[in-house]
Amino acid sequence: MLILGIETSCDETAVAVVEDGRRIRSNVVSSQVELHAEYGGVVPELASRQHVQALIPVLDEALERAGCGLDEIAALAVTYGPGLAGALLVGLNFAKALAYARSIPLVPVNHLEGHIYAAWLDREESPRFPLLALIVSGGHSDVVLMEDHGQYRRLGETVDDAAGEAFDKVARVLGLGFPGGPAIDRLASAAAGAPALRLPRARLERPYDFSFSGLKTRVQRIARGEEGEPPDRAELAAAFQESVVDSLVTKAVQAAEEHGVSDIVLSGGVAANSLLRKVLAERSPVPVIIPPPALCTDNGAMIAAVGWQRLQAGERAALDLDVAPGLRIG
Repeated sequence: MLILGIETSCDETAVAVVEDGRRIRSNVVSSQVELHAEYGGVVPELASRQHVQALIPVLDEALERAGCGLDEIAALAVTYGPGLAGALLVGLNFAKALAYARSIPLVPVNHLEGHIYAAWLDREESPRFPLLALIVSGGHSDVVLMEDHGQYRRLGETVDDAAGEAFDKVARVLGLGFPGGPAIDRLASAAAGAPALRLPRARLERPYDFSFSGLKTRVQRIARGEEGEPPDRAELAAAFQESVVDSLVTKAVQAAEEHGVSDIVLSGGVAANSLLRKVLAERSPVPVIIPPPALCTDNGAMIAAVGWQRLQAGERAALDLDVAPGLRIG
């Protein structure tokens, strides 16, 4: 069974064809990084316009790479939230029109659920339940207990900046440009050994919540010389990255131990961070499943994977489906 996945929640126009929820036949992503780089972040209106221009060419390429036509597609899976409202509207309305014109079932997908299901793609073995999902991206930092397909309980989330957002803001302070995550990862690797500077970890009432706003402000003060002679940029980048990674890993490991999970799934754009991948694998009490970097960032294959599961459960959406920009999971 072939599922077409469409993802336009932010600044990536992505379409994929996935077979039986597992095997990627094609996974095409049109990035807008260069478009938004000069602004230091994603401009929602520009992102929406670019999705309009890119969707048909990306769809055509995805079908060509998959070696199939629309007549072979069993269902359309599309992200309807969370994300930028305008960007979501472009992808959802495109999918609704396509579903109507071709009489293909439409399956709505939660973007965050898609990040979790990236762990099922192109793997021989499925992740084992119960599992703990650490979803870390530009807009989200969530700790989610997944007890079975479609059964989620959110244990923790960010109370202010998401981890990826903090990376972007600190990169701007350090003059590294956008996107900030890869730039900080590269710069931090240039620091010699473990950073001597230790930055704070937020302590919160809920044990699995995150806060990175105070950390971002502290880095800004240090970089401006408000706390004495600042260290070089590589040292400061390494200290910031270490603080974020330590917070994420410590809470994920504690949650995994408390709830007796079988596996940990690390997903979302920040899951491409080399230190996060390394430290979580070292400290986890259970196996850690991390999709390859191309499946950590936004893509259509992860949406198609969820769509296949939802289709097996008999889920369909009517054509009056609307976007849900603030949609959560669990």
